[in-house]
Amino acid sequence: MHYVTVEGLTKSYGVKPLFKNISFHIEEGDKIALVALNGTGKSTLLKIVLGKEMPDDGKVWIHKDVTVVMLEQQSDFDLSKSVIENIFNHDHPVLNAIKEYELLTEEGHEPDPLKLADAFARMDELNAWHFDSKVKQILGKLNIHNLEQPVGSLSGGQQKRVALAKVLIDIGFEHKHVLLIMDEPTNHLDVSMIEWLENYLDQERVTLLLVTHDRYFLDSVCNEIMELDQEQLFIYKGDYENYLEKKAAREEMDKSSVEKARNTYRKELEWMRKQPKARTTKSKSRQDAFYEVKEKAATRIADQQLELNVKMTRLGGKILELKKVYKAFGDHVILKGFDYTFKKGERVGIVGKNGVGKSTFLNMLLGTEQPDSGKINVGETIVFGNYSQSGLVVKEDMRVIEFVKNIAENFPLADGSKVSAAQFLELFLFPAEKQYTYISKLSGGEKRRLHLLSILFRNPNFLVLDEPTNDLDLPTLSILESFLQEYQGCVIIVSHDRYFMDKLVEHLFVFEGDGQIRDYPGNYTQYREWQKEEDKKKTAEKKEIKPEPVAATTPAATSTARKMSFKEKRELELLEKEIENLETEKKTIEAKLASGELPYEEMEPLTHRIGEVMQLLDDKGMRWLELSELSGS
Repeated sequence: MHYVTVEGLTKSYGVKPLFKNISFHIEEGDKIALVALNGTGKSTLLKIVLGKEMPDDGKVWIHKDVTVVMLEQQSDFDLSKSVIENIFNHDHPVLNAIKEYELLTEEGHEPDPLKLADAFARMDELNAWHFDSKVKQILGKLNIHNLEQPVGSLSGGQQKRVALAKVLIDIGFEHKHVLLIMDEPTNHLDVSMIEWLENYLDQERVTLLLVTHDRYFLDSVCNEIMELDQEQLFIYKGDYENYLEKKAAREEMDKSSVEKARNTYRKELEWMRKQPKARTTKSKSRQDAFYEVKEKAATRIADQQLELNVKMTRLGGKILELKKVYKAFGDHVILKGFDYTFKKGERVGIVGKNGVGKSTFLNMLLGTEQPDSGKINVGETIVFGNYSQSGLVVKEDMRVIEFVKNIAENFPLADGSKVSAAQFLELFLFPAEKQYTYISKLSGGEKRRLHLLSILFRNPNFLVLDEPTNDLDLPTLSILESFLQEYQGCVIIVSHDRYFMDKLVEHLFVFEGDGQIRDYPGNYTQYREWQKEEDKKKTAEKKEIKPEPVAATTPAATSTARKMSFKEKRELELLEKEIENLETEKKTIEAKLASGELPYEEMEPLTHRIGEVMQLLDDKGMRWLELSELSGS
């Protein structure tokens, strides 16, 4: 089914065009990534498709049966209302029934038996249990539990997860044909959540248009990439690797085309300067062609590789040393006797779930947070460069070039030469005309890029980067990676961007919780492979262990065992029915596929569905085992 047609779209802000005369189509099942330099119109294009902004020219057609849902960077929540009120804000019987049931059975509540019975009856009547199961999965995987908490009391990252949960629940509830638009969906998610979201979007038959800087996520989820570049739109079918290859080939062609245009331009310029008196039709057409060639010849092919042999502040023998460091906030333990001595040129990645203390650890290294006990010794030659999540701080609005020149006029290189502030800005994709823009006029991503540039321009020898990839575009990430690969100082990176980590770090500090930190010798992908192997071993060991004879339980032991909640008892009953229905559906589909009589158009959806059914059986089977153990305890 054809979802969206965009034809001849043009949009400008002031005299600067964002894009000119671009066209594309979205078909059912497409999963498209939109990539571009920050400030070149990605978010604007998404809003035009959504109908929140109007183009200067061109048209957008959306099929009448298609519902468009968008996850935006800034969520439009009612901050005074609770999490569940914001998530279930549609006045619909099914959603109202689930909302009532979830509130009644929330952890820590002793529900009114009559109200609970009414809620069960309502859920049965509306056949809402399957959808409720999906809601539970989404909320659980995104670590959203306190549903009655006001959204205004949540952190920015927590609000982003609530917004994501709302969008995923909406698309499950909405009509069959949904176009999901997502703007940086992986920001503020930890790696396990990102991996779950990848699998979820891959399994769901959703049509997707997204902006993301996470290249592994993009590669896993998307089957098409659209790039906005120099006011044009380029479309690449396939994965991220194919995009890189095709883009490199296109840029090579552009370079040769520009060089050819410059040669033509020089010849035509000589002709134009002769100022021929007779303006014949032929000469007029030649003048028009001249101006076209001139524009092509003036095209600046941005070389996005940064090769700077940096003259870094010398690192002494002593860099950074931690001795028996302890840190906790009440019962929440961050470090428990941590020892480590950093070496020259070390590149360390830090990973762990949200809330385990990664940012606190960085603050202790930087001296802005003190340990409870132990010592952190910093070498006298160390110059920290701290790229924090707090973002760019500017006392008063000023132009981009003025902001950088206030740090230094030049950036020193190892060969004794210097790069000017303007040249350094150019290398970080701020062209000459952009350098005289006021900082307040920059996009969010451009401000992040300027913040990063300002840290590097101070020429530190020990970089601390806390989520440096959030809101940065792919060209800027490529530049940052090139810079860091040549960088001779120490680097510590906290990031949920697995591609970025894999490319740069040599080993990981894995924050496992309760003050435990594992020093893993490898990058993130290697660690995840090792972790999966360890999980397999543990599962195999559990299967081999025979259950011990159950001793008679004393009253004291019985009183300490956790009882099943109303919610869990009901979930166990429903799981048994759902598993039985799924087994029946699986057998039916297998029989149809084995018959050999199905036409292709019927076979394809059935093949997709049997994969979904098998995954659901695995998930529900594991949950049934967990609840069965509880019911027997």
